[in-house]
Amino acid sequence: MSKSHAHVIVGEPEVLEDRADLATHPAWLRLKDAATGIRPLQVKDGSIPETDVHDSARGFVATIVDAVRELAPLFPWDAAYLDAVVIDMERWSREDFGVPDFFDSLMAFQPQEHRIDGRTHLVLFPMYTQNGSTDRLVEAVIVEVLWPEFIAELEAGDYSNKLFVPIRFVDFTPGYDTNSAVLFPETVAMRAIPTFTWGAIFADREAARFRRVVKAAAEITKLDLPADAQVLLEDQKLTEETFVMWDLIHDRTHMRGDLPFDPFMIKQRMPFFLYSLEELRCDLTAFRESVKLERTLSAQSPAELTEAETEILAHAKLVQYAVIFDRIFRFALTGSRVRNYDGLGGQLLFAWLHQHHVLHWTDTALTIDWAEVPDVVVALGNAIDDLYWRSIDRPKVAHWLAAYDLVSGTVEPHPASKWARGLPDDVLTGAPKGYTDLVMDDEFPLSMFYEALSKKMRDVIESTAGITGRD
Repeated sequence: MSKSHAHVIVGEPEVLEDRADLATHPAWLRLKDAATGIRPLQVKDGSIPETDVHDSARGFVATIVDAVRELAPLFPWDAAYLDAVVIDMERWSREDFGVPDFFDSLMAFQPQEHRIDGRTHLVLFPMYTQNGSTDRLVEAVIVEVLWPEFIAELEAGDYSNKLFVPIRFVDFTPGYDTNSAVLFPETVAMRAIPTFTWGAIFADREAARFRRVVKAAAEITKLDLPADAQVLLEDQKLTEETFVMWDLIHDRTHMRGDLPFDPFMIKQRMPFFLYSLEELRCDLTAFRESVKLERTLSAQSPAELTEAETEILAHAKLVQYAVIFDRIFRFALTGSRVRNYDGLGGQLLFAWLHQHHVLHWTDTALTIDWAEVPDVVVALGNAIDDLYWRSIDRPKVAHWLAAYDLVSGTVEPHPASKWARGLPDDVLTGAPKGYTDLVMDDEFPLSMFYEALSKKMRDVIESTAGITGRD
């Protein structure tokens, strides 16, 4: 038995019943304070080059290690990981705080093996947080797994995704007091890049910011929400479960389909609208599959459905609302206008719905013809799928040009766009870098509708930084 867990009594594990108790546990508060204290001593790569502060850093590490050892019995399923993270932390201190290497502890952390509703994890790594900090600083977070039975049923059937781990926040250090809503292993400071076996998404943050943003947007645009969509804005738990279903299907789509390239486009430099289409492809696949599930299960008698199928049917419709509203209200207006690929995806979906006459902005009010929406949205997804299928036989840059034609056929490019005017022959016959260099930072500016909406929504969207399901 490891030293960290030698005091655990054999039998039922000592697990706190109320996750709120974890957020106020004295050892967690000490760990959180020490992690927050060591962060200003670190530089971008996670190291602490100033030797004058090494004594202070060692004090913080000692506090963190002691706290982890005290908390470890509350997470018996993570015993191997918590042992390893103590070793990695102490080695980092002993080796004078060079670039941290937490490869061993990362390999020991396997949350995908514990997809049990309500299971908690203590996570500690030097890492960056996507849409948060770009520096690899010490971060600590306590999370709780969301795994309702109907999600387990979906994942065990046609929507297998062994890597997907949906979670919610219990408490966190400053790197997560941001817009970051993911916990990904590739963000951790480590000596080598392994094959990653899990990816975690904070469904509570996604749900909470969705509810706040869509509520404001509906009021501003005078959108009369359907009754079942309105429920999402009032029920945090229901919205969390809806996002788990959306994310389950979205996440697996990156690895499936007729793909002309590495699905995650890792280490590839390409025009940002390619990323827009990939993320939108995955969202629209989740939408399409939800439509299919809704139509299939609705065709059966309610008495024939299992309890899990009844839940799937209810959430299938809600996923469709979530994809549309999050994309057209939050994605389109969040972030800067510098190569904002998620923003462009939202713009594309809105314009597609408008130009296919199922979304209307008339008399300063937004209306949506919900009966016609599913087939129109599925048609956009099919157009992207067809682009991908055809591009298997195309050179890379020909695929880029075809993708630009798809986007620019719906979203108006900048008047000064060199792509819209036609790239010169020296670029067309040159290296792909020349193509990418001529894409404007804001190749597809906001429409007049979005310019006006942005002024009224900016403060609401900014207010969602750091939000959790408890806010």
